[in-house]
Amino acid sequence: MFPEWGPKWRNSTAVGEADQLPERAAIAAEHRWDLSHIFADDEAWEAGFAQLEEMLDEADRFRNRLHEGPETLLAAITAQERAEQLLERLFAYARMHNDEDTRQARYQALTDRMTRLHARCAQAWAFFEPEFLALPDDQTRAWVGHPPEAATALQTYRHRFLDLLRQKPHVLSPAEEELLAQTSELAAVPGTVFHMVNDADLTFPHVRDERGREVELTQSRYTRFLESQDREVRKGAFEALYSAYGKQKNTLGALLSSAVSRDAFYARVRHYPSALAMALDDDNVPEAVYTSLIHAVHRHLPGLHRYLRLRRQLLGLDRLHMYDLYVPLVCAPDETIPYTEAVRRVRNAVTPLGEDYQQRLTTGLHSGWVDVFENKGKTSGAYSWGVHGVHPYVLLNYQGTIDHVFTVAHEFGHAMHSVLAEEAQPYVYAEHSIFVAEVASTTSEALLMASLLDQSSGSAERAYLVNHHLESFRTTVFRQVMFAEFEREIHQRFEEGQALTAESLNAIYRELNITYYGAEVEVDAQIDLEWARIPHFYNAFYVYKYATGFSSAVALAQAIRDEGAPAAARYLDFLRGGGSDYPVALLQRAGVDLTTPEPVERALAVFDSLVEQLERLSNGQGLGT
Repeated sequence: MFPEWGPKWRNSTAVGEADQLPERAAIAAEHRWDLSHIFADDEAWEAGFAQLEEMLDEADRFRNRLHEGPETLLAAITAQERAEQLLERLFAYARMHNDEDTRQARYQALTDRMTRLHARCAQAWAFFEPEFLALPDDQTRAWVGHPPEAATALQTYRHRFLDLLRQKPHVLSPAEEELLAQTSELAAVPGTVFHMVNDADLTFPHVRDERGREVELTQSRYTRFLESQDREVRKGAFEALYSAYGKQKNTLGALLSSAVSRDAFYARVRHYPSALAMALDDDNVPEAVYTSLIHAVHRHLPGLHRYLRLRRQLLGLDRLHMYDLYVPLVCAPDETIPYTEAVRRVRNAVTPLGEDYQQRLTTGLHSGWVDVFENKGKTSGAYSWGVHGVHPYVLLNYQGTIDHVFTVAHEFGHAMHSVLAEEAQPYVYAEHSIFVAEVASTTSEALLMASLLDQSSGSAERAYLVNHHLESFRTTVFRQVMFAEFEREIHQRFEEGQALTAESLNAIYRELNITYYGAEVEVDAQIDLEWARIPHFYNAFYVYKYATGFSSAVALAQAIRDEGAPAAARYLDFLRGGGSDYPVALLQRAGVDLTTPEPVERALAVFDSLVEQLERLSNGQGLGT
């Protein structure tokens, strides 16, 4: 088993007013997460590490014995799960401490040790799946209770084992699986090196803010600069950021090419026709879902171009540049939203999900789950990470903008998914697929948007929120699908024998930007390098799930608000489902069928209606100027 563990990641960024970031010790304790809930201290972690090393020998007790009967199979999978749970906790503690300050060698070392131990654990248990699949199918189906009314001790694992049988053509011999398991540490190298270059080693020049001050440019400050009403500030930040990436383009190009090579290698040895097919097969998602998503977005590009044309008009510009895409068209109130107010707004937004949901969310926000503010060396972006047997953790870099209020809602959508799934499911199904995770996080955002629109007073406030909602569509559907198309293209080219260099990656990325934005936007040369700063590309074919998740969330949030308790109950049952079924099936039970184009088409129709609404609200006036 030993799946890839890690956070549900969101690259959400913004900037505060301070010229220099504080050291971590200056952040108040109530705004830092408490990792002692996982291990009391580093000494306890070391004891757990030693315990897991001893547990490696336990795997050998079951090698070549699974044929003995259901009792042996149950004992083996129980031992495997004990090792997995300890492994997950060890890695979470090390990695999250490292994310607090990536400059600290101590937790870099612990994380590296966990990467190596993960490889050893995977190697130790590599025999399990091929040995299980070597058993006669009728025998294994009887053991796990198939048909479902057959009561056996292994009934809990029925879905997992039937899924293994489904993937049988792609599982190799025990010796080959053990050899592949030994490559896991090597496979992690491109992403690990990118993480260190991007978050620890890459430095950016100072730029001028709206007041003419020289301010340190950081990853978490970049988007806020792009939201500035001062066009020179936007342009300066844009050019400064990509000048830094340009100096590392060959290194970053080699890293991404290595990641694509890794994906193609695993697809080839596992007898998949492509890396895309392999990635989708994990969730049993038909490839048509991926391709029809891209086709649907292409059909709706005229709507995006209409919105961009309105953006240019409202900003009073002759021509849009790539650094003009994020500035709000309607000025937000000149205030910083305190974190406590963000919490209040999120809690109020989820009222339709019931008092129990609200109370659980509030408990998490005030119980050492959240690391709130940015500090020197802290990893950028935001994520939620469920730690089995403990609770979820949430990393933020909160900066007081409305976007970061939505980030709080997004990450706690993930966190509440983890809470409810873990309560309702055994360990084997407590971890939900990334595919459905993005539904939970984005439904939380959709409920927040609806709540804020309900409370809006005046056309300017409503126009601001409509603009924000349009930007959510643009960045979560159009932009992520462009990323998905880029991933598909670079993998296809590599699989056809073409080389991937910084220059070729630039060219591919530029053509996509021209397709998606070029009718209304000057595609600046610097944007050709944007691929170099996207961490998701090291976890291939992940980003399309943002778009399918957003489309599903639009439908679910509308149903929850329109139908009330029945729709909320279906949604909460979906969250409790965890990984107990395939994600497409779980969503179908919640009321969304992604095997049809209907959810995506419906979401993009909402986008078109929002453009019309903003046109009416603006009445031709430059609301952002």
